[in-house]
Formats: sequence, structure tokens, C-alpha cells
Amino acid sequence: MPLPRLLTVWLPPFALMALIFWLSAQPDLNSGLGIVDLIGRKVVHMTEYGLLTWLWWRAVQSLPAAFVIAVAYAITDEFHQTFTSGRHGAPTDVLIDAIGAGIVCLALRRASGKQSKEAGAKA
Repeated sequence: MPLPRLLTVWLPPFALMALIFWLSAQPDLNSGLGIVDLIGRKVVHMTEYGLLTWLWWRAVQSLPAAFVIAVAYAITDEFHQTFTSGRHGAPTDVLIDAIGAGIVCLALRRASGKQSKEAGAKA
């Protein structure tokens, strides 16, 4: 028996949002590795918001909507961090998150374009 759509499609983006919220509530995620830590955290930002965009795209089947949801959540995440001791919200982090979301949007658009061309070539 297949799992309900609620569990397979809608739960994953909300679960990732909950994880992001939890991580943002941590007072300090610095590993002490200096620039390596800084770059690593920015790559993680891009990756997690790229994944969030993909998960929302799967749920809503709209690339613009998925992008808007992910970036809106990035804004609320940075705002949330302003209330966490040892953390601060940064507009540059929203931009980094939006870049990750944008990369996924471009990849999905490119993949759907290839599928359209392949389907046209088979006809």
C-alpha cells in the first residue's frame, strides 16, 4: 500500500523547515575552523535552501512558488536568528539562500527543457 501523499510529498519540506528552525535556535554553530567554517556554513546555507526549493517544487508543482516559499522562509529564518543569543540575522545569508534556491530552479528548468526536447524527438 503506497504511503499517503501527505507523508511522501508534504511532510519533507515541513520537516526540513523544522530542522532549519532548530539549527537557527542554536546559540553558536561555529566549529572554530575560521574561514573554512565560514565558507562551509555558506555552502550548507545554499544547499539546504536549494533542497527546500526542490521539496516545495515537488509538493506544489510550481517553480516560481517553490522559489518564493524558500526565499520567504530564508527571510523569516534570519529574523528568527535575531532573537537567538550568539546569533544575528544577515541579509547576505538571505542572498546566499536565494542563490541556492535559484541554482535548483535553473537545474529543474533545464531538466524539464531536456525532457521536452526528448519527447518531441520521439514523436
